[in-house]
Amino acid sequence: MKHKRVHRVYREAGLSIRRKQRKHCGRSGQPLRACTAANQQWARDFVHDAVESGRAIRVLSVVDAYRRECLGLEVDTSFASRRVRRVLEGIISERGVAQVIRCDNGPEPTRRRFLAWCIERKIECVHIQAGRPMQNGRVESFRGKLRDECLRVSWFENLFAARRKIKIWQIEYNQERPHSSLRYRTPEEFAREMSSQKGCGKEGGSATLENAMRFPLSHSRDDGDFSIAEQVTGPNVVS
Repeated sequence: MKHKRVHRVYREAGLSIRRKQRKHCGRSGQPLRACTAANQQWARDFVHDAVESGRAIRVLSVVDAYRRECLGLEVDTSFASRRVRRVLEGIISERGVAQVIRCDNGPEPTRRRFLAWCIERKIECVHIQAGRPMQNGRVESFRGKLRDECLRVSWFENLFAARRKIKIWQIEYNQERPHSSLRYRTPEEFAREMSSQKGCGKEGGSATLENAMRFPLSHSRDDGDFSIAEQVTGPNVVS
């Protein structure tokens, strides 16, 4: 007996079975907040494409929300939760540990092992609400740039060619491409300026005093004037 006839008889008899709806984990949306330092928040998501043979590939992207810097672009045909953790461990070994990782509700970031890894690393994992990609707007903006400037204008012969071309684009994105949110500076220039400002703020006062002690501009004592070193530290300094 064909399934269509069974369905017709089933409907004529008025039979019905309640279909169980899939249970989804409810997420409370958290607004995007302005970051004031690097590693305060990382944004993570996947981008999909295909190679010449038609085989699908996935690109794991990790972006620093403050510097707008692309920390990682990993390309492969599939990603398990263990592979995602290994990529993040490599970034942490070079950049330090992030305070927050904002991601979607895919199978990789919702695994118990991934959540246990975040607890072990003391990283807050923030999941956006289902169907609300704007809650992870920074990585969504990055995905648009990656797709428009690299994926749509490149032809990938195989997986290795895709890795090579996407890596070249990542270097160009971080070192050569200006960003309007960074006042038209590259992420590398912005990070360099932030580190130099922090260095000057910590050592600026002590360096001024040290230079005054090392190279005092002494004046004549006949007029009753003190030297610069005496004005800074007192008249008991031996020149």
